Amino acid sequence: MKQPLLVFNEKGIYCQKADVYIDAWRPVDKCIVTHGHADHSRWGHKQYITHTNNVPIIKHRLGEISVTGKAWNETFTINGVKFSLHPAGHIIASSQVRVEYKGEVWVFTGDFKTEDDGLAEVYEPVKCHTFITECTFGLPAFKWEPQTEVFKDINEWWATNKSEGRTSILFGYSLGKAQRLLKHLDTSIGKIYTHGAVENMTEVVRENYKLPKTTLITRDTSKEEIKGNIIVAPPSAHGSTWIRRFVPYVTASASGWMTFRGARRRRAIDRGFVLSDHADWEGLLSAIDATGCEKVIATHGYTDIFAKYLREELGYDARTEKTQYEEESAEVDKKIENED
Repeated sequence: MKQPLLVFNEKGIYCQKADVYIDAWRPVDKCIVTHGHADHSRWGHKQYITHTNNVPIIKHRLGEISVTGKAWNETFTINGVKFSLHPAGHIIASSQVRVEYKGEVWVFTGDFKTEDDGLAEVYEPVKCHTFITECTFGLPAFKWEPQTEVFKDINEWWATNKSEGRTSILFGYSLGKAQRLLKHLDTSIGKIYTHGAVENMTEVVRENYKLPKTTLITRDTSKEEIKGNIIVAPPSAHGSTWIRRFVPYVTASASGWMTFRGARRRRAIDRGFVLSDHADWEGLLSAIDATGCEKVIATHGYTDIFAKYLREELGYDARTEKTQYEEESAEVDKKIENED
């Protein structure tokens, strides 16, 4: 029986012909990394290969590592297998990995979204025979509004809070979501302040991406100074002693999971904005269609439901594989679904 070009084993996604892994979740000798989030770029590999703009990001996160940067669409060959990186649109410097051997082409999406967010390199459809796709939001219930509408709501929320003398605190992950928020906040309303985790990562990102001015919150930052302005902070700051110093404040979260009404309530968030760095249902389907693929492998998300739909409704040869990648915010909480 012919060995698949890519297989899933206990360490990650493995190309035996090249003896290289993609987004391995256990330490390996050589690993191609799609993006800088911790579940895809893990510590302990002997050699890392990633997009050039992702090099400073994973060095910031992982420390001194042996890493090689590649340009978009640059072909590099390992033991006769051709690899190239293509924009995934998930976050800044996020890649899909194209793998070709003797005319057979596989593509691994990593995490991706199809909407142009004005910051991350825009998702590029890549033709292939087998498409390995995430499906974090692989249910018809997930349908994103254009981000222009979402940011209009976010900026109006901030302006309203300012008029009422309250500080706005907006939660987003320190890599990816935070920079997307920063990019589209209306600085005519006020100043943008940042939590240390967001500021440190944003400083690294500024090497290759243009972002508005931000002010780091320090011990010397007063409540009066911040009042009416906006703070971008990681979700972990919610409920911490750090946040209590900014009373009166209003909180909000920007996430695809805000689609579920119960998500905001369970997290004790005042306002939820549906804004995801992953493809929605239609985005997933359109991405698959654009590849012209014959086979689909669904990973991390609503894999069983999604693969069944692809098989029974669209006629694809579709199956699932288990990985150790976490869904957006690792909060696919069945209790939320059951409440609503």
